[in-house]
Amino acid sequence: MDMTATAWKIDLTPTNGRDQAFYEPDTEFIILQLLTIIVALVGLAGNAVVLWLLGFRMPRNAFSVYILNLAGADFLFLCCLIIRSLCLSLFFEFVPIKICGFVITVSVFAYISGLSFLSAISTERCLSVLWPIWYRCRRPRHLSAIMCALLWSLSLLLSILDKNFSIFLWNFFSLSMCRVFDFITGAWLILLFVLLSGSSLALMTRLLCGSNRVPPTRLYGTVMLTVLVFFLCGLPFGIHWFLLFWLEKYLDAFPRLDQYLVPLSCVNSCANPIIYFLVGSFRQRWWKQRHTLRLILQRALQDTPEVDEPGESLPGGTLAMSGSSLGQG
Repeated sequence: MDMTATAWKIDLTPTNGRDQAFYEPDTEFIILQLLTIIVALVGLAGNAVVLWLLGFRMPRNAFSVYILNLAGADFLFLCCLIIRSLCLSLFFEFVPIKICGFVITVSVFAYISGLSFLSAISTERCLSVLWPIWYRCRRPRHLSAIMCALLWSLSLLLSILDKNFSIFLWNFFSLSMCRVFDFITGAWLILLFVLLSGSSLALMTRLLCGSNRVPPTRLYGTVMLTVLVFFLCGLPFGIHWFLLFWLEKYLDAFPRLDQYLVPLSCVNSCANPIIYFLVGSFRQRWWKQRHTLRLILQRALQDTPEVDEPGESLPGGTLAMSGSSLGQG
């Protein structure tokens, strides 16, 4: 059984069957790892601010609960990337396989969780637009919290059953069973991608086409930009990781692709707090008003149409209650 079967396999190769891994870094590789660390630190700070504001400083509604959990998944994923890059860029010639396997498993868990939350956000936003009356009247009050708990649990189960964790469970599962687990994980990722793509396309169609177009709000912009950044930066890493499961010659055909896809996935996890800041501060007159980070985040999640005056801001209570008709998470 292979030592690992992940997108990080290119960086770690077994040495004579010993419980260690050896790599030979070059200048380009070290630069990419240091760049990943710098970007990840910025993303950690941004996601930590989002976690603090949504967790302790702002009332929660249906969508802010998803945003809170998405920030937690991105924070965990960035922590794993920092640990990985530190181990590789500081010339640690020997890295224990069990430590590598644990970090990889946690990163897989965080990646699947982040994609799950993003798909749930887009799908629920689509339902609220296509069937607004049904959604407002029949939606369970704590659906967001229940869905997040289920998605965390399912992501943890899939990451544990993934082949990356087989170095701990090889006495219990055969290679064929590991392949079955890989298939289940891949099927779940494909389902999430289909849900994310379909709901985003339906939402964009309803916003831009037809006579009954929905007036855009800042929340729509936040969701659409977040999905777009994931398609550009986060999805390639998932595709690369999935192909490693099924195509044995894929790694030989693209031996250094992982060095570029990992920093790209880091950008995806760092981009969400920046998107919230840009959407929340768009068209605001900074020289006339003092804007706090809490107010900016409230504006980014605002689910009411813009006021007529470009620089006019809605009262804090109005912003806090935006989307409250959807119920608490």
